[in-house]
Amino acid sequence: MAFSCFLFFLVLLSFISPLISSSPTSITIPISVVNTKPYSDPYQKLKYLASASLARAHNLKITKNGSFSTTPLFPYSGAYSISLKFGTPPQSIPLIMDTGSSFSWFPCTKHYVCRNCTVSSTDSGFITSFIPKQSSSAKILGCQNPKCRWIHTAFDSYKTNCTQICPPYLILYGLGSTGGIAMVETLDLPDKRIPNFVIGCSLFSSYQPAGVAGFGRGLSSLPSQLGLKKFSYCLLSHKFDNTDTSSILSMDSESNSDQKAGNLSYTPLLKNPVSPGNIALSNYYYVGLRKITVGRQRVKVPYEYLSADSNGNGGTIVDSGSTFTYMNLAVFKPVMNAFVEQVKNYERAENIEKQTGLRPCFDISGHKIVEIPQLRLHFKGGAEMELPLENYFFTAGDDKVLVTCFTMVTANSFLGQELIGRPSIILGNFQMQNFHVEYDLRNERFGFMKQSCK
Repeated sequence: MAFSCFLFFLVLLSFISPLISSSPTSITIPISVVNTKPYSDPYQKLKYLASASLARAHNLKITKNGSFSTTPLFPYSGAYSISLKFGTPPQSIPLIMDTGSSFSWFPCTKHYVCRNCTVSSTDSGFITSFIPKQSSSAKILGCQNPKCRWIHTAFDSYKTNCTQICPPYLILYGLGSTGGIAMVETLDLPDKRIPNFVIGCSLFSSYQPAGVAGFGRGLSSLPSQLGLKKFSYCLLSHKFDNTDTSSILSMDSESNSDQKAGNLSYTPLLKNPVSPGNIALSNYYYVGLRKITVGRQRVKVPYEYLSADSNGNGGTIVDSGSTFTYMNLAVFKPVMNAFVEQVKNYERAENIEKQTGLRPCFDISGHKIVEIPQLRLHFKGGAEMELPLENYFFTAGDDKVLVTCFTMVTANSFLGQELIGRPSIILGNFQMQNFHVEYDLRNERFGFMKQSCK
């Protein structure tokens, strides 16, 4: 471990010197889906997405550390990406939109290394990297800059007698990692330029082919640095993965309205738990999920899993970076059993369950019409999310065998051990395809409504 850290700092030293440097009310940005792991076998794709969703849940549960804008949002297999421009002159960089974290970073320098990374069928060498040498506004973040503590919350520059750069960062994700140095750079939005935006210059990554735009609740997040009053997006169906089709991410920093927007249903954003042992809890968007119904049956879920305690155990968060919704076993099991008990016309496809890690799966071969009970999520304040069937069951197969599988995950012998504590339910993006979603930060509320995003 010590030798690895030594190598890490040697790599950093080789890149540091080139980095040292001697409105309108709306912006819209496209948002799209991207497929980093294309599979010809649909069951393999389901297995990958299930495993990635559980790994993401593991990471979220254990991690310890004035204008209106719109931008295109592109589907990215399992996640969604946006392109932002940084530097002088501007360089366009695609980033994964992530409401489960706050720190943003991009692949950086011509020597960026990404291990075990693929982007569709292309080689990792085609990953778009930011080149600090080509920007006159790129600067390394100093350790005495107060913004350094946005990244290293326990860092005290005076106690450490710091006179150099902000310490390097190392971020661990569910299936990968990235490391580098923090810098301040100009963010070039369609109608304004934001100087001194804190961004990570990653020099190496593993299983992380694209950078991340952090939309969490921390100080380093994009909403915090831009002073957004609210942001919203509409998530395309994942059938548009790796296409040029996009929807829109909107960012608003001047909204003073308390009025309900359109036909959105709202539920309050809950106060984040304060846990000294897990600073990451302050990044999450907690909502009050009060009840789950399958068909006409109310699922019996123990209350302690629906409400977060003072240590951050229990409760529900919304995470655009997760694909399938994660539920602790005590929540998932009664939900799964409700489907098994009510679905009588199809046999369980246990071989596919073993192959994908998803359950339950049903063999629907030969059936032209598939009947599955309606899934509804009931939130604090009366908001109700009625999910379209394609948002919680995925159908795959061929001319001989056709199956449909429940696209929410929990820990099991195939995917991993039970993750104790922290959020019990992590609402993923798969369940919110073709929903308009709004984070009203000024009024501390989360809104949603069904809407075709194409």
